[in-house]
Amino acid sequence: MKHVIQLALDFVDLDRAVKAASEAAGSVDWIEAGTPLIKSEGLDAVRQLRRLFPRKVIVADMKVMDAGRLEVEAAAKAGADVVDVCAAASEATIRECVEAGRNYGAKIMVDLIGVEDAVGKAKLAERLGADYVAVHTAIDEQMQSKTPFSKVKAVAEAVGIPVAAAGGLNSESVVDAVDAGARILIVGGAVTKAANAKAAARAIRKAADSGRKVKSDLYRRGVDVKAILSGVSAANVSDAMHRGGNLAGLNPLAVGYRACGPAVTVRTYPGDWAKPVEAIDVAEPGDVLVITAGGVGPAVWGELATESAAKRRLAAVVVDGAVRDTDEIRKLKFPVYSRLRTPAAGEPRGFGEINVPIQVGEVKVRPGDWVLCDGDGVVVVPKENAVEVANRAQDVLERENRIRDEIRGGGSLGKVTHLLKWEKKA
Repeated sequence: MKHVIQLALDFVDLDRAVKAASEAAGSVDWIEAGTPLIKSEGLDAVRQLRRLFPRKVIVADMKVMDAGRLEVEAAAKAGADVVDVCAAASEATIRECVEAGRNYGAKIMVDLIGVEDAVGKAKLAERLGADYVAVHTAIDEQMQSKTPFSKVKAVAEAVGIPVAAAGGLNSESVVDAVDAGARILIVGGAVTKAANAKAAARAIRKAADSGRKVKSDLYRRGVDVKAILSGVSAANVSDAMHRGGNLAGLNPLAVGYRACGPAVTVRTYPGDWAKPVEAIDVAEPGDVLVITAGGVGPAVWGELATESAAKRRLAAVVVDGAVRDTDEIRKLKFPVYSRLRTPAAGEPRGFGEINVPIQVGEVKVRPGDWVLCDGDGVVVVPKENAVEVANRAQDVLERENRIRDEIRGGGSLGKVTHLLKWEKKA
């Protein structure tokens, strides 16, 4: 069996799924009606794909957990060549899926998603007569930078049926899947979120066939928080946090600011600028100084403090309070965000603390939490969730890139996202 590229259409709108599939069809072998698509559009999604792509293998990612015979029969009659059943289902359900598949002319892929004993379940699936097994790292696990490759290798060495790999494959990692022993390469977002799905699919095909990675800047999940946050926006991060993390009311002194880094926190009293200035020497290059003075004046930050922070190569300064010397700070082109501006400064009394948890509006900021600032304002990411949130923010960016391309192709935001269809009904 040659390496098969399976395109997973994990959309909730059939027209968008079809558009992506049409662009990528020349470089993929199998086309999958993803679980979100089937849940949203029903088996009409499979029927449409069967009609539009008569020479392709059509996969119905049903993720069957019960009523195996009924669900496989329905998918097969709709036009599916391959039907997906969860390995977490009972042995009886998997057996029913296999028997129904033989009866209705569909092959059965057993998906190991969420299964701890992947090798044991793969062997069971093979004994029960399944045609394929899939090692699948779930999307939510991908956001924690998990990959399927070690499990693919273990499963491929344990069974004789073809093994599929799924879980964030792109034009680089698809080679890792091949090297691990995967024969079926399930790709999704690296194609379906690409502005140019045709080119993205072609790059993956080239990488899989040649065994040489094709560089990809997107559609990859990692652990380098700074690198990932440097490529996304505060809006992307806010979306990734379910509209959370926003330091409301803190705005940049000038346009064009952008910075990210771990927080060094300062709690001070209104007008007391001693601890904010002392914190400059505590912070390391790349840190973001986050200061709270209770959101009021007088100023606890100004031009000379900014000169010092810039010399120390801090990433940015965020002040929940007042700053002054704004014209001079703008000339320095150093990112400073504040709630208020005033010409009046306070006195350096020395009250307050450095590197303690602080409260900025409704958001708690702790030392080491990640801070991202741009033209929209400031968002804070809890340090324990930073890898996941950064990866989710990149996922938001990738999805927006695809929507932007569809708009430029003649759509509108309302039509592309089917706002009327998805409005919450009373």
